[in-house]
Amino acid sequence: MSKKIDYPFELRPLSPEEGGGFLISYPDFSDCLSDGETVEEALANGNDALKSTIAALKAVKLPVPAPRSQKRSR
Repeated sequence: MSKKIDYPFELRPLSPEEGGGFLISYPDFSDCLSDGETVEEALANGNDALKSTIAALKAVKLPVPAPRSQKRSR
Protein backbone atom coordinates (compact mmCIF):
# COMPACT_ATOMS: atom_id res chain seq x y z
CA MET A 1 0.00 0.00 0.00
CA SER A 2 1.84 3.08 -1.19
CA LYS A 3 -0.94 5.60 -0.46
CA LYS A 4 -0.35 7.75 2.64
CA ILE A 5 -2.81 6.91 5.40
CA ASP A 6 -3.81 9.99 7.37
CA TYR A 7 -5.70 9.05 10.54
CA PRO A 8 -5.44 10.96 13.82
CA PHE A 9 -3.32 9.30 16.46
CA GLU A 10 -2.33 9.71 20.08
CA LEU A 11 1.26 9.29 21.14
CA ARG A 12 2.32 9.12 24.77
CA PRO A 13 5.42 8.14 26.69
CA LEU A 14 5.31 4.87 28.57
CA SER A 15 6.46 4.85 32.18
CA PRO A 16 9.41 2.69 33.22
CA GLU A 17 6.86 0.34 34.83
CA GLU A 18 5.16 0.00 31.43
CA GLY A 19 8.49 -0.78 29.77
CA GLY A 20 9.48 2.71 28.61
CA GLY A 21 9.36 4.04 25.09
CA PHE A 22 6.23 5.41 23.46
CA LEU A 23 2.71 4.11 22.80
CA ILE A 24 0.74 5.08 19.71
CA SER A 25 -3.00 4.54 19.31
CA TYR A 26 -5.60 5.46 16.72
CA PRO A 27 -8.98 6.70 18.06
CA ASP A 28 -10.76 5.58 14.87
CA PHE A 29 -9.64 1.96 15.53
CA SER A 30 -10.03 0.83 19.14
CA ASP A 31 -7.73 -2.18 18.77
CA CYS A 32 -4.96 -0.53 16.74
CA LEU A 33 -2.00 0.04 19.07
CA SER A 34 1.75 -0.12 18.75
CA ASP A 35 4.86 1.14 20.49
CA GLY A 36 8.52 1.86 20.00
CA GLU A 37 11.64 2.82 21.89
CA THR A 38 11.69 6.25 20.21
CA VAL A 39 9.00 8.56 18.84
CA GLU A 40 10.15 7.78 15.31
CA GLU A 41 10.02 4.03 15.91
CA ALA A 42 6.56 4.27 17.49
CA LEU A 43 5.31 6.29 14.50
CA ALA A 44 6.73 3.76 12.02
CA ASN A 45 5.35 0.79 13.98
CA GLY A 46 2.01 2.56 14.33
CA ASN A 47 1.81 3.11 10.58
CA ASP A 48 2.45 -0.60 10.02
CA ALA A 49 -0.23 -1.49 12.59
CA LEU A 50 -2.71 0.88 10.94
CA LYS A 51 -2.09 -0.60 7.49
CA SER A 52 -2.56 -4.11 8.91
CA THR A 53 -5.77 -3.12 10.71
CA ILE A 54 -7.25 -1.61 7.55
CA ALA A 55 -6.22 -4.64 5.48
CA ALA A 56 -7.82 -6.99 8.03
CA LEU A 57 -11.09 -5.05 7.97
CA LYS A 58 -11.16 -5.10 4.18
CA ALA A 59 -10.35 -8.82 4.10
CA VAL A 60 -13.50 -9.64 6.06
CA LYS A 61 -15.52 -7.01 4.21
CA LEU A 62 -16.06 -4.76 7.23
CA PRO A 63 -16.29 -0.99 6.75
CA VAL A 64 -13.17 1.10 7.18
CA PRO A 65 -14.03 4.32 9.00
CA ALA A 66 -13.07 7.65 7.49
CA PRO A 67 -10.60 9.68 9.56
CA ARG A 68 -12.46 11.72 12.20
CA SER A 69 -10.08 14.66 11.99
CA GLN A 70 -6.70 15.63 10.64
CA LYS A 71 -5.51 16.80 14.08
CA ARG A 72 -2.75 14.76 15.66
CA SER A 73 -1.75 14.86 19.29
CA ARG A 74 1.59 14.08 20.86
